[in-house]
Amino acid sequence: MQTLHNFPKILKFWLKLLLEIIVTLLFTTFTILTHVNSFLLRIGRQIAWIAICLMVLVILLQVFFRYILNAALPWPDEVARFLMLWMTGLIAPSAYRWGGFVSIGMLSNALPKMAGNFLTLVLLSLSLFILLIGFKLGLQHVKVGWIFQSSSIKIPFNLIGGKPEAIKLAWMYMSLPVGILLLILVNCELIMRNILLICNDQTKLPADPDQARLEG
Repeated sequence: MQTLHNFPKILKFWLKLLLEIIVTLLFTTFTILTHVNSFLLRIGRQIAWIAICLMVLVILLQVFFRYILNAALPWPDEVARFLMLWMTGLIAPSAYRWGGFVSIGMLSNALPKMAGNFLTLVLLSLSLFILLIGFKLGLQHVKVGWIFQSSSIKIPFNLIGGKPEAIKLAWMYMSLPVGILLLILVNCELIMRNILLICNDQTKLPADPDQARLEG
């Protein structure tokens, strides 16, 4: 009888212990993913800065040849698109992580903090579903890209005695699944962040040091 009387307390103890274990594992996973994302996105941003600088140079070069020399080059337009796609795919995850995407926060801001976190969690879950579909479509698009070649971007093997070889469009299309994969990793990080805040809104969670440095 005493055991039955204490059963609710025992059950409550084990449920509390189980919840603490789950939260601890989630926090550990979140911390690891945060560091992984910080590392990957830092590399992505550096490549993106280089891509946008090269894109500007290529466009200016085409302007010079087209309007000054009246002899437009065949490759700058496609090279600029190539660089723009990769720049976008590599910089978008950082913008998403830092809250740089356009969003309407009136409803979540008007709700109590806990309810706002729940709403954000639902929206992030929907975003993850859409991103997974986009990643699948992106991979299919890359497969098609291996069939077609660029009309103007060629590797100048003629400089070493060979023949110029056009690159496959898959290298351009690959920016889509790579960018979406990074967005998925960031989205998973944001989902875990919201779950941890729902469990305890006083939890100190690791942030991206690069964001603080850039904003400072």
